[in-house]
Amino acid sequence: MTNPLLDNEGLPAFSAIRPEHVEPAIDALLAENREQLEDLLAGTDEPSWETVVEPLEAMDDRLSRTWSPVSHLNAVMNNDALREAYNACLPKLTAYTTEMGQNSALAKAYKAVREREDFASLGAAQRKSVENAIRDFRLSGVDLPTDKKERYREIASRLSALSAKFEENVMDATNAWQKHIHNETELAGLPESTLAVARQAAEREGTDGYLLTLDFPCFFGVLAHCDNRALREEMYTAFGTRASDQGPHAGQWDNSAIMEEILALRHEKAQLLGFSNYAELSLATKMAESTDQVTGFLEDLAAKARPQAERELAALRDYAASELGLEELQPWDTTWATEKLRQARYQLSREDLRPYFSADRVMDGLFQVVERLYGVQIVENTARVDTWHDDVRFYEIRDPDGSVRGQYYTDLYARAKKRGGAWMDVCRMRRAHAGKTQIPVAYLTCNFTPSVAGKPSLLTHGEVETLFHEFGHGLHHMLTRVDCAAVSGIAGVPWDAVELPSQFMENWCWEREALDLFALHVETGERIPDDLYQRMQAAKNFQSAMQMVRQLEFSLFDFRLHADYDPAAGARIFETLDAIRDQVSVMKPPAWHRFPHSFGHIFAGGYAAGYYSYKWAEVLSADAFSRFEEEGIFNQQTGRDFLENILEKGGSEDLMDMYVAFRGREPQIDALLRHNGLAA
Repeated sequence: MTNPLLDNEGLPAFSAIRPEHVEPAIDALLAENREQLEDLLAGTDEPSWETVVEPLEAMDDRLSRTWSPVSHLNAVMNNDALREAYNACLPKLTAYTTEMGQNSALAKAYKAVREREDFASLGAAQRKSVENAIRDFRLSGVDLPTDKKERYREIASRLSALSAKFEENVMDATNAWQKHIHNETELAGLPESTLAVARQAAEREGTDGYLLTLDFPCFFGVLAHCDNRALREEMYTAFGTRASDQGPHAGQWDNSAIMEEILALRHEKAQLLGFSNYAELSLATKMAESTDQVTGFLEDLAAKARPQAERELAALRDYAASELGLEELQPWDTTWATEKLRQARYQLSREDLRPYFSADRVMDGLFQVVERLYGVQIVENTARVDTWHDDVRFYEIRDPDGSVRGQYYTDLYARAKKRGGAWMDVCRMRRAHAGKTQIPVAYLTCNFTPSVAGKPSLLTHGEVETLFHEFGHGLHHMLTRVDCAAVSGIAGVPWDAVELPSQFMENWCWEREALDLFALHVETGERIPDDLYQRMQAAKNFQSAMQMVRQLEFSLFDFRLHADYDPAAGARIFETLDAIRDQVSVMKPPAWHRFPHSFGHIFAGGYAAGYYSYKWAEVLSADAFSRFEEEGIFNQQTGRDFLENILEKGGSEDLMDMYVAFRGREPQIDALLRHNGLAA
């Protein structure tokens, strides 16, 4: 059938997507898929790769490519009509996915494929995709009795709706808060970059002065630089109580009951499948072997980092009291005081580096780094595609022979009705069919400070790291050579290793040889001076232990929330959080702070009982980069080895086997500790 949501090249036709078209298109596609599956199973006496897996992969791909642009638009160009269409489709898609996962005849067909004499002659990616599918049938409840299958379906549908509502509440609460300031003296200390964004926001509203919002560039600019303590406290309170029972919009978009229900349903789902808790279920598809291994890993890191974090906080408090007149350092003072101490200790502010990181040049430098490492070419081709906003750009990654390897959209700047944060998402998978290879396509989304008054967008060094990080995910998706969609790119990769390529890419943001490719002053074109670069390096691990324990707090909170869930006691969200903070944290927020209510990674994303993945994968990424430190950061053979053993293979082989093939041994934690300034 003709798909109204795609153009004639199979790329999303964004300008043609209308909310009223979405549900009919999905309904028609689901009906067609169900009919095809029935015909496929009825007409297959001897299931094989060609008669079962290939047709099913084609059906899944057609559905994925149709839904992907709708889901993406809902995140980046949200409006009431699109949200309604999106939410109308969610239960239908969830029901279909669960129905497929619980289809006993289909599961039996996959097992028959595995039991064929010629199974061993299939490629590694084909065998892995079949093995993964058989595992996933079990995790979808295919072996459950009828009544429990039905309950599983109810849980899956409800969880899908709750996660979407959680994310909507965070977005609505973020968009609802704003503060109009006419007197610039109230904004003393703010850099011009933040003032310009606030001034432009006010102009859009048809007024003068400055409009402050909770979009991250504005929020962070105030917390880090504004001398107005009362304003810092007001914005800290608004941001930290979003979508909760506290703060300026208390109860209006409250995620409290949603979190409780999500955790209860996840636990019930895990127990239906024979697991003790949801953390155990989560690990069924990850590298980590047990819940004890995960908590032991995190607690060991905390034991190594916390003593130094306590010393860092003590130094900050001493400085705030003696130099800033703050006898009691409050949470809304911490980022501001940190910036002051960084300047005093290293003569370096985050803003000092911003003029060297114009967004366009950073993108160009990122391309040069990738081209040197992997021998590909990246070119812009925005004019030939349909996009959803004027900020969007479209690029192609080409092999040396000129053939297109991958394509991607970038949407880099913060705006209203756009989900916060930064992420890479799949637009289209690589797969082979009928002698043709479908090119993988990705979305790369960030929320950087936009261009103001025709001037280039200037990034902080932290935003440069974010861009490199997300592009690392994109490379994992786009540079794959695997032709089976189920294990192509990031598909099939254990979730606690999926951050390896992304965190790995961040390292080039600190290397002089790489920075010289793109860190050029926006006005003079000069490279970062040696003295500034040395100060930047000296400050690299400034408060690194405080940052480490903060991430460990998130990771342990998430994992224990799911591992220790007790139906009789309920979620115990803040009881759990307080216990974790007693164990690992050095500075606690106020009792009214509601961080969990906007923790989308675990309540609306894919990181439930898996947020530890960031630290787990950081061991891999730091150790992997240490080979480049030994052999040269642009060593072509080292880059080729990473490309061929990690990026190209996607999820087609065991991750540890792939890593050992690249590194020559299993990963060691030494590089992580050294990179974070925690080595003995």
